[in-house]
Amino acid sequence: MGKTKEQPVLGIVVPCYNEEEVIEQTAGELRRVLDQLMREELVDKRSFVLFVNDGSKDRTWELITGLTEQDKHMSGLNLAANVGHQNALLAGLKNAKKHADCVVSIDADLQDDVRAIHDFVLRYREGYEIVYGVRSSRSTDTAFKRSTALAFYRLMDWLGLRIVGNHADYRLMSRRALDELERFTEVNLFLRGLVPMLGFRSTNVYYERLERAAGESKYPLGKMIAFALEGITSLSVKPIRLVTAAGFAIFGVSAIMGLYALLSKLIGNAVTGWTSLILSIWFIGGVQLLSVGLIGEYIGKIYKEVKRRPLYIVEDELSPGVREMGAAPAARTESANEGSLRNEPDNAEPARNEPESSGTSENEPAKPAPSRNEPANAVSPSNEPASV
Repeated sequence: MGKTKEQPVLGIVVPCYNEEEVIEQTAGELRRVLDQLMREELVDKRSFVLFVNDGSKDRTWELITGLTEQDKHMSGLNLAANVGHQNALLAGLKNAKKHADCVVSIDADLQDDVRAIHDFVLRYREGYEIVYGVRSSRSTDTAFKRSTALAFYRLMDWLGLRIVGNHADYRLMSRRALDELERFTEVNLFLRGLVPMLGFRSTNVYYERLERAAGESKYPLGKMIAFALEGITSLSVKPIRLVTAAGFAIFGVSAIMGLYALLSKLIGNAVTGWTSLILSIWFIGGVQLLSVGLIGEYIGKIYKEVKRRPLYIVEDELSPGVREMGAAPAARTESANEGSLRNEPDNAEPARNEPESSGTSENEPAKPAPSRNEPANAVSPSNEPASV
């Protein structure tokens, strides 16, 4: 990147889905954060914000395009279809790390306090590779959401999973950490569980979560439950082992009840029990259906992993200067297969360290880095793998 941790190039990745009501406000807040960090010489003047449009149905991409035209520190990545928050976030992280020394991920709704980014950068300068943004309280949540969130984190802990409590996807990761994250090849993504697996030196920054600035939540109850189930089944096989344990337990109870029925028959106290029979049938049937469903969940994940479908397809990429060059970035596909990008992370980097090629100097911070002025198809091959 040409800079050390003393003055890193910072990238801020913002996944967006139908955020037309708030995206301009978000851009303004993040620009103010960048301005402050650059004034204090905590980050390089080539730092940027990358908005990832996750197949929005409203004017989100149109507004992102306008932001990139007005501000050289704003850039955009347009996905061809809606692929979900985790895949969109991954797309942004992998794109941003090509141009940055460290990357912060944050949602577009401004519920995560952007002022915490300042502390993220300070911790990074102290040598931490990963900095987690952790909520100091859940006072803005309803009682139901607080209780269910607490239950979720306790369940994850009981399952033996390393996950940071009260942390969403608001974090800073170094380029080194992102390179290692890219080596994870799973299609079923749960980044909150994968990032702690990296094992790099990490710390927490605590902040107060705010009310959503505008628009409505993209995570209603149904999606939250599905997301929790995705996290549990993506990271642990303990639930399926519990099914086996339940099978043994039920077999033991059945054996005891069988002995009891046999003894009752032998001593002449056998009584026909319609209620107990029906209850037993319903109980065993319910356990069997639950077990089959759980096993099916895991088989479904295996099915997805084996198919190795692309995690996302990039339709358009806008970075500062691209429009002035008159180049239209080619669409790129991120697949889950092993590929060349993950094994050649340094191939794209020299372009950022060749100021002579564009007639600029690294000491001219007001001008964007050369690689950010190149079309996307010059940065990454079309078969670039999604390795998480």
